[in-house]
Amino acid sequence: MSPVSYRLHFPHVDREIAARDDETIFQCARRHGVRIVGACGGRGACGSCVIRVHGEVAQVHGQPDAIVFDEQDPAPQVDKRADRRKWLRACQLSARSDCTIEVAPRSLAAIVRAETDTGEKEMLPLAAAVTTMDIRVPAATLKDNLADVERVLRGLGSAGATVDREAARLLPGELRRDEQAESWSVRVVARGDELIHFAPVGRRLLGLAVDLGTTNAAGFLVDLATGERLASLGVENPQAAWGADLISRLNYAIHGAAAAAELRDAAVAGVNALAHDLCHSVGQTVGDIVDVALCGNTAMHHLVLGLPVRQLGRAPFVAVVRAGLDVKARELGFTVASGAWVHVAPNVGGFVGGDHVAALLATEAEWAPCRTALVMDIGTNTEISVIHDGSIHTASAPSGPALEGGHISCGMRAAEGAIERVKIDNGRLKIETIGHRKAIGLCGSGVLDTLATLHRGGLINDAGRLAPAHADIVPLSGKSGGKRAVQLAQDVLFSQDDVRAVQLAKAAIRTATELLLDEAGLQAAAIERFIIAGSFGAYIDVDSGVAIGLFPDLPRERFHQVGNAAGVGIRRMLASTFARTRAKTLAEECRYLELSSRSDFQKVFLKHIGFQKPQQRGDMK
Repeated sequence: MSPVSYRLHFPHVDREIAARDDETIFQCARRHGVRIVGACGGRGACGSCVIRVHGEVAQVHGQPDAIVFDEQDPAPQVDKRADRRKWLRACQLSARSDCTIEVAPRSLAAIVRAETDTGEKEMLPLAAAVTTMDIRVPAATLKDNLADVERVLRGLGSAGATVDREAARLLPGELRRDEQAESWSVRVVARGDELIHFAPVGRRLLGLAVDLGTTNAAGFLVDLATGERLASLGVENPQAAWGADLISRLNYAIHGAAAAAELRDAAVAGVNALAHDLCHSVGQTVGDIVDVALCGNTAMHHLVLGLPVRQLGRAPFVAVVRAGLDVKARELGFTVASGAWVHVAPNVGGFVGGDHVAALLATEAEWAPCRTALVMDIGTNTEISVIHDGSIHTASAPSGPALEGGHISCGMRAAEGAIERVKIDNGRLKIETIGHRKAIGLCGSGVLDTLATLHRGGLINDAGRLAPAHADIVPLSGKSGGKRAVQLAQDVLFSQDDVRAVQLAKAAIRTATELLLDEAGLQAAAIERFIIAGSFGAYIDVDSGVAIGLFPDLPRERFHQVGNAAGVGIRRMLASTFARTRAKTLAEECRYLELSSRSDFQKVFLKHIGFQKPQQRGDMK
């Protein structure tokens, strides 16, 4: 039997899409590009994809009978939060009539803190992979009827050069802008011995650097003649619709070629959107982008390149390729100059990818003078390097998305209305939100601050269990089995499950730190400079991080928050072939540690689950 089709109306984006009765509302929205947050990728494990439905739907799991929800129905009066019972998980519902869908405010909030804060404003030193030459050649005549390409090669004095086939399509039009002229002029763009693009003389040519993160993608537009950063933009990685964490996406990708292609196409669409919007902001077109550099963790690297990921998602977590790659942009589907190339930064090993190599490159001036330093890029996948006497020990911690607001019941991205600071005033919780708007959720920095404040104020104990009684701790409504949560705002709760999610994340990161130090024969006190990279790292409160045991208790002046270092590093690789060579060397020098190979991993992990006071925690002996 063919599936029945219904219409779903999303008023917030003024869109109406077709939904089949054999798919969930979440799957339908993802298929049509309508954003509904789904940290677990629609598996029903997180509850972040909540919607209100005005129409008839069926539960995918549970009662097969259709359930009718109508906005005129009175909400059950269970407690003061009873109206929350009308919020339902989109991944558990299938349409049984035409419906109007109200998406939770947390899904709608526009991101205000993307990965574009690199802390670096100066122009980049240039040694670009592409070179530009303006030439003038005689116009073709019956006596001088040399082919256009050969005419340009003659003008360049480069008879041995090759020409990109797609770039050659542009050449006749560029040469003949004034067909009556006795000579023709053109701007030639070369990469080594290959001519990759032709443009009008004087046309500004651009480079695009992309930091493809698990959560966000950041793009930087650079003038390749000066090294000036012209524009920056951060967007959510469209792959987030398949899950906030890497494992969810890898598990989906291994379902088959079609599933992997969906994820690849989503990443490519994100890069193309960045390219379009960045060029539009400076009055140019994507055809002016003649070079691209891209970095990401190993999973992002493999997915965007269309490489197999099955072996990457299971022990011993082996990548297909470690070295940096140079690929034609059109082969990847990037809408830039037709002959442009993409330089993809080299990986280290496991899930430590080119983004961490880029971060090491960008922060080298900070860590190189030190005998012992640590570079940490906190995110869904947290990469850490301990540098000691010139040796680099590197690992990745499977921290998951909790510290960025993912897999948190009221978690959200860093947008207006997100709680970012929490404190206790006269025994009660007080919050601060981004943009000083009404609280609609909790972003990553707020998650960290909340946990530190709750422990400091006695609302959770050293084991992470909520206090038996407090004015800001309320029972959860519905079939919650008597569970309770901290009420941060009218519609924002922080539950016991949320506490556990953050405990797991911070324990994973701290364990990776301790084991890397042990590999290097060090204790935490030896760290002279603790460099915290990434957008999340730029906004967190270091004291809160120390308070919950995420960071070792070091003098605060040793901590340096540097913003999106990966963004700086990939911009340098875009602008300079010397930076690409240095990145290659750094990747090769990293000694990758697979944490699961350590017999003491579980012991150290359990040691850091709780919230002991800093002076109660000893460094690993």
